[in-house]
Amino acid sequence: MGLDPVDERWRAAARAARVRVVLADGIDERAAAAARRLEAEGLARPVLVDDAAAFCSEPVCLQARTSPWRERIDLDDPLHVAALMVAAGEADACVAGATRSTGDVVRAALFCIGTAPGVDIVSSCFVLVLPDGTPITYGDCGVVPEPDADQLASIAIASATTHAQLAGTEPRVAMLSYSTKGSAGGPRVELVRAATELVRSKAPALAVDGELQFDAAWESEVAATKAPGSPVAGRANVFVFPDLSSGNIAYKITQRLAGARAYGPLLQGTAAVIHDLSRGCSVDDIVKVATIAVYQAGLASSPGSN
Repeated sequence: MGLDPVDERWRAAARAARVRVVLADGIDERAAAAARRLEAEGLARPVLVDDAAAFCSEPVCLQARTSPWRERIDLDDPLHVAALMVAAGEADACVAGATRSTGDVVRAALFCIGTAPGVDIVSSCFVLVLPDGTPITYGDCGVVPEPDADQLASIAIASATTHAQLAGTEPRVAMLSYSTKGSAGGPRVELVRAATELVRSKAPALAVDGELQFDAAWESEVAATKAPGSPVAGRANVFVFPDLSSGNIAYKITQRLAGARAYGPLLQGTAAVIHDLSRGCSVDDIVKVATIAVYQAGLASSPGSN
């Protein structure tokens, strides 16, 4: 399949920004091949980290010494050094995970980069582009197994931010449940209701509603019956799942049965851009995630960006 319009926009912006992206899996040939493609296609200025000691420059070491997590930082670990390069300003974004677990990448993000101001949790999302070109975002699909109400609210706000960045459309957030507006009860429903109220208080300008079943969030005819007057029901584009199991299952169903293109899991909530890879990733997968990382880093460094 060719590129979709969303992917084309990321690539065009990445070529214009051409920022530095550090690939932490430098010992892996897939990462090396991806670096060559990124360079050849003008998408980034890639840096491969294979030998940690070779990259432990003074700014990186200083960043390690001043980190709140300094006792957990390993300057012999290429993943930690790659993340520290971003924290120290020696690279603009980091992509890792071809040879490491998601847990390793998330810990490196926390220890070496930290969370963004006002954010207390690192989570993830998938951006999915449907066959008709419509972009939607699912969160969390890769990091937080059983979020509490505060964490679920943070996931919702972070996923909305990621959607606005990558899809280029105004986010409309559906807090998903097996209940719509009191049609059922139970602790899981109460959790989603509480998280929805927290999102409203923390991000009052964000269009959000819950609890909503997926059909009410997606189909306007169902929304008219189940959630009349909702600002989100029937036209949601960001879907927040109540736990990791449902989010992970849903994105794979959407990818396999609906034929959507899936981009992710993309880490969010970090102070700088760092993204995870599957250990089964291809060269093409690394290039795509690195292009997204470059695009986001370019947005962060552009005038007037938040």
